[in-house]
Amino acid sequence: MGIHNLVSFLGIFFFIGFLFIFSKNKRRVSLKVLIWGILLQALFALFIFLVPIGKKLFFFMNDLTMVVIDSSLGGVRFLFGRLAQPPGTEDSIGFILAFQALPSIIFFAGLMELLYYVGIMEKIIGVFARIFSKVMGISGAESLCASAQIFLGIESNLTVRPYLREMTQSELMVVMTTGMATIASSVLGLYVIILSGTFPTVAGHLISASLLLAPAAILASKVIFPETERPLTLGKVVKVEYRKAGNAIEAIINGSMTGVKMVVAICALLIAFIGLTSLVDAGLLYVGKSINILLKTSVDLSLTNMLKYIFYPFTLAMGVPYEDAPAIARIIGERIIATEVKSYQDLAILIKEGKIIHERSIVIATYALCGFAHIPSLAIFIGGTSSIIPERTKEISILGLWALLASNIACFITGAVAGIFYTGGGNNLLR
Repeated sequence: MGIHNLVSFLGIFFFIGFLFIFSKNKRRVSLKVLIWGILLQALFALFIFLVPIGKKLFFFMNDLTMVVIDSSLGGVRFLFGRLAQPPGTEDSIGFILAFQALPSIIFFAGLMELLYYVGIMEKIIGVFARIFSKVMGISGAESLCASAQIFLGIESNLTVRPYLREMTQSELMVVMTTGMATIASSVLGLYVIILSGTFPTVAGHLISASLLLAPAAILASKVIFPETERPLTLGKVVKVEYRKAGNAIEAIINGSMTGVKMVVAICALLIAFIGLTSLVDAGLLYVGKSINILLKTSVDLSLTNMLKYIFYPFTLAMGVPYEDAPAIARIIGERIIATEVKSYQDLAILIKEGKIIHERSIVIATYALCGFAHIPSLAIFIGGTSSIIPERTKEISILGLWALLASNIACFITGAVAGIFYTGGGNNLLR
């Protein structure tokens, strides 16, 4: 184990300690949740990073995902022509997010709905739900919702709709945190398209990150809001409550329409929050110039720069080498206000321009950014959950803010776990 791997290992204790600072009841934090929250991640990461058959499975899943994504681009190229041609291909006019990456969400949403219709996703979610419920000792409803969050977005709440109204605060915290700390499978293709040109095996890492994030999110939420009541579904197996389409064609149509809504929502959020960030930066730039003239300094006063300093210690704690820490801290801080889409775009640019020195920094950043842990999604999850149980809107609004904190720390824990097992050299998964 090298020094950076050791830092990543110690970083996990740093993040858990940070969570304890905000715990609502430190004495009631479950040791079982703590141990298994880390152990489940460690076992999976060990299998993927160091066990030969695990590495083979990793590359198989990566290649399979790339085949699926390439298939998804067929319809995009038909619709948009040259605008859909990625950089490096014939007739390409450069990378255009709206025409080359975002449309993949529609394809993946349709595919996922089809997999639900044929019963595949229901079985996979059920397996994860039983694992979380059994080994971590959480209720059937929250374990099912947490498992669904690995593959779905806000719609995962519908899988436990009958139980939401009677959930304890701790259970609702898990629902909110797992939703914000994970990503929907429908947007996985978007991130792969953004990064695959500079990071060939990113699909495998994103799939791995999606699986690792669920137990990390459960751990983070249960430290801040430990269970102090008796959940209605404790020790029970809860089945997926999900409205299936009448036939395969209807499933594809429903999924595709959901994908269209997601694309529109992502575009709206990017336009609004990146624009607002620029507006705030313009104001800070003016203030910064005045300070520099008055004090004869050269202070770089911008929102992203300020966030960079806030997230710098967390970046180092994940095991990112200090040479790359400022750049990685900046894009991690940027995620809070501009969404992970912008952060992954900037990560791809940093890799392409050779501004990331160490490969482990790329791997850790990929895992740490893999979540909806940002302010734009906060509104979505608070609004989506409160629309199902409007009588608990005030409670959900408060829990949402705590979930934003917990989901970010969960992402950092996952980045640290990846940092522990990434050794580079012959064991690297970057190809």
